[in-house]
Amino acid sequence: MNKKRITALLLAACFGAGAQAQSLSSAPTAKPQAKNIIFFLGDGMGPTTITAARIFKAGEDGLLNFERLDRTARIKTYSADAQVTDSAPSMGAYMTGVKINNDVISMKDAKPVAPAKDANGNASIDRCGADNGSSPMTILELAKANGKSVGAVTTTELTHATPASTFAHVCDRDMGHAIAQQVVPGGAGYNARLLDGVDVLMGGGKSHFTPFDAKRNPKGRGDGRDLIAELGARGYFVAHSRADMQSARAGRKFVGIYADSHLDYASKRRPEQPTLAEMTAKSIELLSTNPKGFFLMVEGGKIDHALHDTNARNALVETVAFDEAIQTAVERMRALDPGLENTLIVVTADHDHTMVLNGYPKRGNPVLDIVRGYANGEPTRDADGKTFTTLVFGNGPNRPEVRADVDSATALSEDYHQETGVRWSSESHGGGDVKLYATGAGSAPFKGTIENTRVFDLMKAAFGL
Repeated sequence: MNKKRITALLLAACFGAGAQAQSLSSAPTAKPQAKNIIFFLGDGMGPTTITAARIFKAGEDGLLNFERLDRTARIKTYSADAQVTDSAPSMGAYMTGVKINNDVISMKDAKPVAPAKDANGNASIDRCGADNGSSPMTILELAKANGKSVGAVTTTELTHATPASTFAHVCDRDMGHAIAQQVVPGGAGYNARLLDGVDVLMGGGKSHFTPFDAKRNPKGRGDGRDLIAELGARGYFVAHSRADMQSARAGRKFVGIYADSHLDYASKRRPEQPTLAEMTAKSIELLSTNPKGFFLMVEGGKIDHALHDTNARNALVETVAFDEAIQTAVERMRALDPGLENTLIVVTADHDHTMVLNGYPKRGNPVLDIVRGYANGEPTRDADGKTFTTLVFGNGPNRPEVRADVDSATALSEDYHQETGVRWSSESHGGGDVKLYATGAGSAPFKGTIENTRVFDLMKAAFGL
């Protein structure tokens, strides 16, 4: 080999090594960390519910807004003691990273003990016991401890299993009165880990926060405390309606309780109640002024209620409303944080339900309608010659002894309850995996099939905690 050839090879090697070194030196040295996390929980929003809501809103070839997010995963939902979880331990797993027993709110190794009834007949007397489990830190508590603002928003009672699992620790999900007092700074039963308090709280459940009254508040507190008034005395802006909420400005903590029990279904929402999208937008407005960032949990809780009621229409309408809240959050955060470089958004469900989509309906057939076959468009009939709907449930109260034809007018009506296979008092949860979608800072590790407890670890890592 001549000298010119050797020189050329040496120069190429040197320049190549230099280019490689330059490339390595310019590569990111640390994983992105999120200043903000918004965690969306569609209660009971299993894969079939997502598919049916997609068809309901946008057709078979359409997508819900959250289905466009970058990252996806499958989540295993079993609890510490059950193949099929209830909402309390599944949400607790997301919030604490610990497998929890059914009916227990964010407590490790605790056994559920239902509260005893007080003199008014309401189950409000704590019977958990001093040595019944321990209380791991929730992601909301960790965020608060690190100077971030925190919030919980729901279409259910604020004391319901999902929101409660972010800020409370009790042995039984039915302890609504005890859960409520855990968010009142300085009061008896306060959760001291919340420091100066949860910065934004929105939902229903006024009865758990206000005194018993035989006529006006029969499910109220037997101890006579008015927790809403106590929150107001602690500097909270208190909202009782959509108009109140819209008038709030950043700079004060906020509590909005818009119903005695759960909020209305979106299809029947009274105008004084805000939509989930409106609550989400206001929460972001109030929380995003903290330069250290925030953690916000948003629950579409009425999806689950409609499914338990075997009312598929309301379940799909609630899923679409949940989707609109997610899109609102994405748009607001992209305006505040272009590219979501400092914001992680996670969307998932706590468990599945027993609803299935069946019977080979033709493409374009309304998903809430009776099945019409893809070959001829005519109503499909079962072995007894009767029509049936595309969406049915594995169990629930609506199993007729003798099936009759279902016509389109009935199936598409607002209050139709789909038929069920096994007769049971109320439709139950399903044990299948649920979907997760994520985007933004720290979203890359959300992939594959993972435990629900792993979601906590990934959010904690994204926060850099």
